[in-house]
Amino acid sequence: MTNKDPSLGKEVDRTEEFVRLLGQTQRYRFAYLMSLTNNREVTEELLQETNLVLWREFENFELGTNFTAWSCRVAFNQLRAWRKKQQRSRLKFSDEFLEAVAGELEAASDRSDERVHCLQGCVALLPEHHRQLIRYRYTAGESIETIAERTGKSLESVYRMLSRIRKRLRDCVSEKMTLGGSS
Repeated sequence: MTNKDPSLGKEVDRTEEFVRLLGQTQRYRFAYLMSLTNNREVTEELLQETNLVLWREFENFELGTNFTAWSCRVAFNQLRAWRKKQQRSRLKFSDEFLEAVAGELEAASDRSDERVHCLQGCVALLPEHHRQLIRYRYTAGESIETIAERTGKSLESVYRMLSRIRKRLRDCVSEKMTLGGSS
C-alpha cells in the first residue's frame, strides 16, 4: 500500500536513518562501554539499555549532528545509572575519572569521524578504475582471486595495485588531517 502522506514518508526516512546510524556505530559504542567497564557482560547489558534509550529518544536527535557522540553520551549516562546500582562493588572509579575517560573517547570519536570524512574525500579523488577495485575488495568483500578474475589481471598485479591505492589513500588522509580536515 502506497501512502501519499509526505509526513509519513519523512518518518520512514528518519526511522531508516536511525537504524542505519545505530548499526553503523554499534561497535564503537561497545568499545566505548568496554573501555569504561572492562567487563563484557556488563558492557552487553549497558549496550542493550543504551540502544533502548536511543530508540526512545531518537525523535530528539537532530539529523546531521554527530550521532556517535550523542549515543556515547547516552551510553555514559546508562553507565552512571548502572554504577549507582552497583555501589556494593569494591572497585569504584570516581565520576570525575569516568568523565575524563569519556571525554578522551569522545575526542577520539571526533578524530575518527574526521578521518572517515577525509578518507571519503580521498577516495573520490581516485581514478574510477581504482575506486572500482576498492569497491570490489572493501565494499563487496571480494577475494583477491575473484578480483583478479573479474579484471583479467594477475593476483600479484591486484595485490600490488591495492597496496599502492592503500598507500595513496593513507598519505592523502594524513595530509588532509594535517591541513585541518576536509581541505
